[in-house]
Amino acid sequence: MKSFIFLLAALACLTASGQSAEDQAVMEPIMQLFQGMNQGDSARVRACFAPDVSLVTLSTDKTGKPVSRTDRSIKNFLTAVGTPHAESWSEPIWDVKIQRQGALAQVWAQYAFYVGKKFSHCGVDAFQLMRMPDGAWKIFHLADTRVREGCTIPEHIAAPFR
Repeated sequence: MKSFIFLLAALACLTASGQSAEDQAVMEPIMQLFQGMNQGDSARVRACFAPDVSLVTLSTDKTGKPVSRTDRSIKNFLTAVGTPHAESWSEPIWDVKIQRQGALAQVWAQYAFYVGKKFSHCGVDAFQLMRMPDGAWKIFHLADTRVREGCTIPEHIAAPFR
């Protein structure tokens, strides 16, 4: 089941209209990140990121006020997502938009997050990537929003979790 869900997420990304070979190369570390999260593999997750990385999560507090949490170290993120879990963590994405110029790429995608088959939250992932000297793309900034209600998840994304 884990492999099926990951494959579904990969297909959603790789079949985005007009995706070039370079766009697919930009998506490689993102897909590897999701696979590493799903497998609880911290080494696979770490390999997706540049040496210096920033992580930002935007959400709202109980009163509806916007809240931002920034982490300049990937250590806590690796511990959270890169540790084996009793139930797999899955983050299928859709509506992927890729922009590139030179060594900079940006990927914006809608997502839904599931623990096992249970829906947790949805939002937007905003990745910024850089082309490393060896030509590989690495994530140097990841921002996401988190919403627990009012999510509109496409049927083909939600179906495997029922």
